[in-house]
Amino acid sequence: MDRLTARQLFDGVHERMALRWAAGMRGESRVLEPNAKQSRRPSLVGYLNVIYPNKVQIIGTEELNFLDGLEPRQRWEAIHKIAAYQPAALIVTKDQAIPSDLREVAEETDTPLWQSTRRGHELLTYLQYHLARTLAPRVTLHGVFLEVFSIGVLITGEPGSGKSELALELVSRGHRLVADDATEFTLIAPDVIDGACPDLLQDLLEVRGLGVLNIREMFGHTAVKPSKYLRLVIHLKPMLVGEETDAMTRLTGDVSRRNVLDVDVPKITIPVAPGRNLAVLVEAAVRSHVLKSKGIDPAQTFIDRQAHQMRRLPPW
Repeated sequence: MDRLTARQLFDGVHERMALRWAAGMRGESRVLEPNAKQSRRPSLVGYLNVIYPNKVQIIGTEELNFLDGLEPRQRWEAIHKIAAYQPAALIVTKDQAIPSDLREVAEETDTPLWQSTRRGHELLTYLQYHLARTLAPRVTLHGVFLEVFSIGVLITGEPGSGKSELALELVSRGHRLVADDATEFTLIAPDVIDGACPDLLQDLLEVRGLGVLNIREMFGHTAVKPSKYLRLVIHLKPMLVGEETDAMTRLTGDVSRRNVLDVDVPKITIPVAPGRNLAVLVEAAVRSHVLKSKGIDPAQTFIDRQAHQMRRLPPW
């Protein structure tokens, strides 16, 4: 989602943040968009700022005291200036009484005005988290997303390459399904991608010849997981007859990177051929990836051993 209306935001957080809509109901269609699309420098949500107003302005005790300390003319100008920037919402904290002039201006300008029993820092922290998740960049990728040895693994490949059958075998071996066919990935931090299953496909896995299977009902609640961070991509590639693999690839494996939401994710390509146990290969690939992330590289160890052995040979 790249935009959010005031109504959608209110519906999403009003129970958790104890919000009540006090005035400006007609402004429910006002829009919040990611910071990258804003020309001004403030964040989407913050305490009342008259100079660089945030899209969601939190009005706490200090902010109300600031308005009370202004001369009548200055107060009138300040409140109208706040409304003129068309914030998505104003929130008065700690169930404090809403000043009558603020309520009147909110009604006149269709500015959503909310009231909450929560403290300002609680509202700020939760709204920042909620907006960051809701407005984060996202993409849907084709493949099967699983948790294998606590690592989020996306299995990709051409249609008919055996992704779903492989996922079914991995689930039967104790690993967990996150999503089949279409996984929604969200960039929740500069280098952290969270993958989740669309509601329509929750708990389901489609296997050719068997149809749609409900993994939760078949294997139990521990066989599925609602979301997982993406750490590895495993691509299934058909092995062609007579195809040769270069020596370096045989030594190090077919390892590369796949760019997902501007994050380079490690990618391992596994050739598919009759008789190959793909479930064991995937488990081994994940274990190898974990070791490499800890600085243990078997291929480099072998190269170093070979170089050391060659140095020990007598000169010709």
